[in-house]
Amino acid sequence: MGARALRGLLLLLLPLLPPRGASAGRLHSPGLSECFQVNGADYRGHQNHTGPRGAGRPCLFWDQTQQHSYSSASDPQGRWGLGAHNFCRNPDGDVQPWCYVAETEEGIYWRYCDIPTCHMPGYLGCFVDSGAPPALSGPSGTSTKLTVPVCLRFCRMKGYQLAGVEAGYACFCGSEGDLARGRPAPATDCDQICFGHPGQLCGGDGRLGIYEVSVGSCQGNWTAPQGVVYSPDFPDEYGPDRNCSWLLRPAGAALELTFRLFELADPRDRLELRDAGSGSLLRAFDGARPPPAGPLRLRTAALLLSFRSDARGHAQGFALAYRGLQDASEDDAAAPEGSAHTPAEPLDGANASCSPRPGAPQPAVGARVSSTVMAISVLLLLLLSLLRLLRRRSCLLAPGKGPLALGPSRGPGRSWAVWYRRPRGVALPCPPGDPQAEGPAAGYRPLSASSQSSLRSLISAL
Repeated sequence: MGARALRGLLLLLLPLLPPRGASAGRLHSPGLSECFQVNGADYRGHQNHTGPRGAGRPCLFWDQTQQHSYSSASDPQGRWGLGAHNFCRNPDGDVQPWCYVAETEEGIYWRYCDIPTCHMPGYLGCFVDSGAPPALSGPSGTSTKLTVPVCLRFCRMKGYQLAGVEAGYACFCGSEGDLARGRPAPATDCDQICFGHPGQLCGGDGRLGIYEVSVGSCQGNWTAPQGVVYSPDFPDEYGPDRNCSWLLRPAGAALELTFRLFELADPRDRLELRDAGSGSLLRAFDGARPPPAGPLRLRTAALLLSFRSDARGHAQGFALAYRGLQDASEDDAAAPEGSAHTPAEPLDGANASCSPRPGAPQPAVGARVSSTVMAISVLLLLLLSLLRLLRRRSCLLAPGKGPLALGPSRGPGRSWAVWYRRPRGVALPCPPGDPQAEGPAAGYRPLSASSQSSLRSLISAL
């Protein structure tokens, strides 16, 4: 069956999917949110106290904090949103926005900010969990590798609408009825870092951070008047070889889209916007052609979003806010100046080729490539692969039974064996017959001999 026939079949079947987006739209209005990243790194609001509505401690101005690590001087281009103001920000990628405060007698000189409007759409807030009865009445589980997406996938697989994380390692599932009788708690009560991700919060002691399971899903049928569609596995990075589709069918004659976040790894990771009725391509964006900064209006009542990542795809992804327009005259059919507009064209991923099109200019290639150049190229590729591996995987070097240390063992007869498993790695001292290494390494794969040799050289140089 050809790719065009498969697309036609998908268009017929998508309307039959359960309306997962409908509940999401009823539970949370994206128009009230100032943040679309789970840690509020994109917050650019004006709260200047550690608590809402002037509560808490006043923040210091960022142009008066040169004695600390972050100030307006350390952000000359404004990438972190620092400047001659004292608004809460998150310049270091912490779990939520914060600010410097006047140092206390206990030596505390910064605080997290409790910002009610800085909760990504799909996050419903912090709730009390007394345990009798539980705040979410569905199935539950615990994991020392818990992250927000792990809990979302678990509850989505169980068929529930809500997922709650608690105490850094516990996951609970529930429904809208549970939320209706829930008791809200201050946002700062849900301050425990997830055991599986240092950049995510997983509730607190007796406190549940509750999410809609539509966050980070790979498919869905969205019928709410407005909502937000996230890339797969959000707030984690999307993975390789993802092929996801979402159908947007809010009431109205047209759609308005706004990308709150867009970060794709390369041009081979692609997001397509198609008319759900005709299948015609309206827009296409990728790692090299991002969407326009402002609203994008499309004259269609039903939109099919399709996202594909290649075998190496890893990036933050996207957060796409949408709303239905009742009057088609509000539509701006022409692409805004400077926007990435792709004309309708057939796409057949199975037949996609990296070969240049006929008539396209051919790159100049030397007739001969010397063996020296080839050797240098191989060494560079090996070095880049090793650096990418070290960047993507965190290595825990554990010599013997002593405390964790970084470096090779100096003892006689002991050598390093490096193993990895996404997204973490472990380097174990493996003398012949050492039973300690066999247990942890059982679920891991060994690095290639060349990568092991290169990594040992790097470790020896420390």
